[in-house]
Amino acid sequence: MDTLTAIETRRAVKHYDPAHEMTDDEVDRLMALALLAPTAFNIQNWRFVLVRDPELRSQIREAAWNQAQVTDASLLIVLCADRKAWEKDPGRYWRNAPQEMRDMIVPAIDRYYRGREHVQRDEAMRSCGIAAQTLMLAAKALGYDSCPMDGFDYDAVGNLINLPDDHVVAMFVAIGKAAQEARPRGGQLPREEVVVIDRF
Repeated sequence: MDTLTAIETRRAVKHYDPAHEMTDDEVDRLMALALLAPTAFNIQNWRFVLVRDPELRSQIREAAWNQAQVTDASLLIVLCADRKAWEKDPGRYWRNAPQEMRDMIVPAIDRYYRGREHVQRDEAMRSCGIAAQTLMLAAKALGYDSCPMDGFDYDAVGNLINLPDDHVVAMFVAIGKAAQEARPRGGQLPREEVVVIDRF
């Protein structure tokens, strides 16, 4: 499937075939594509928790208002981010770059993030949002449906997955074979309401 068709046909599917299992190769391909999602300064601060344990999936479903896609989708990914990725050996993010580029960018990472907790969190959320869209479009291209999710108890899910203190949970993405089509689109706003040229 080409990219434009994937964008046009991707929908938030709520009902999945619980008997369908993705192959390891399909999951590996999906994650390889997700890891190509861009991040600021290439810090790759997203962390993808693939929830495979059925009991853990059931516990997460309880923390997600009993939404069926948590347990019925073939794959549940809890997208998290390491808010402190910027200070954890940042030279490794640019190890393949020419030395003059490393000398310029690596110190800039520290200057941009140090002491700016809100920027660290904002970047975490931006990175996870981009990664989620990458996952959903890749899933569609591979013949799967998906659902981005933020309707859950973040603290409870963090506890269930042993989230490190310097990480944050951003969202879920459920991926699988649709058991029902998505509902009709609720209604797109007119372009002139949401597209602004130059200034508001």
